[in-house]
Amino acid sequence: MTIAQLHAASLTVQKLNMEFTARGRRQVVLDQIDLEIAAGEFFVIVGPSGCGKTTLLRILQGLVAPTGGRVAVGGRTVSGPGADRGFVFQQDALYPWRTVMNNVVFGLELQGVPKRSARERAQVMVNLVGLKGFESYYPHELSGGMRQRVNLARALAIEPAILLMDEPFAALDALTRETMQQELLRIAAAAGTTVVFITHQIDEAILLGDRVAVFSPRPGRLRELMAIDFPRPRDISVKQTAKFQDYVARVARLIGTQHP
Repeated sequence: MTIAQLHAASLTVQKLNMEFTARGRRQVVLDQIDLEIAAGEFFVIVGPSGCGKTTLLRILQGLVAPTGGRVAVGGRTVSGPGADRGFVFQQDALYPWRTVMNNVVFGLELQGVPKRSARERAQVMVNLVGLKGFESYYPHELSGGMRQRVNLARALAIEPAILLMDEPFAALDALTRETMQQELLRIAAAAGTTVVFITHQIDEAILLGDRVAVFSPRPGRLRELMAIDFPRPRDISVKQTAKFQDYVARVARLIGTQHP
C-alpha cells in the first residue's frame, strides 16, 4: 500500500456566532465569522490568546454547537463529530499503554476497519510522518516531537477530508517546533487533505498557510484575510526573506502586537 493523496473537502463558515453566559453575564466569543476554505487549502487562523481560535476549531469538529450560523463540510451541514474531520490537539493525547502502531490504528478500529487493512493503512501513515522503525515503541519512549508525529499519523489514518490542528507545536522547544513545521509542509503536501491550523505564532502562520485569517481580540472577529504569496513546495528558508518579514510585520500590526 503506497501513500496516496486523501480526498479533500471544502469548508464553509457562515455568520458564525458563539456566546457563553458566565456568572450571569453574556460573553461573546466569536462574532459573525464568515469563511470559505477551498478543498486542499492549508488555511491558518492567527490571533491573540482568548480570541476564540480553539472554540472555532471545536465548532468545526462538531464538539460544540454554535449559538448562531452554520458550518458545512463539502456542502453538508456539520451537526456533530464525523470521520470526515481529523483533529490534532495541542497535547499529544496518546494512549500510554498502546504502542505507536496501536495508537495510530485506534481510530480505524473504532470505524470497524478489518484488522489487516487497518494496519496497512496505519503503516502508510507511520511511514509518512517519519516514524518507520518505531512502530513497537510506547509514548514514554518518544520525544515530544515524535509523539506529535504519532498524533498526526493517527488523525490522517482515518483519511479525513479536513484536518483540524489546534496549536499542535505549542508545547515543543523552538528547534523541534521548526523541524515539525518543515515536516508538516511535507506531510500536508503528500496527504493532500484540507488543513485548518490554529496558532498564535505569526511566523508559523506565514510559513505554513496558503491564506491566513487574522482574528481580533475577544470577541473574535475576522480582521483580515491574507493570501500568502510563496510557491509550494515551500521551504523554511523563506523565513529569511524580506517579503516574509513584511508579512509578519503586517499581521503583527493587525493583531496589535509588537514584532522586532
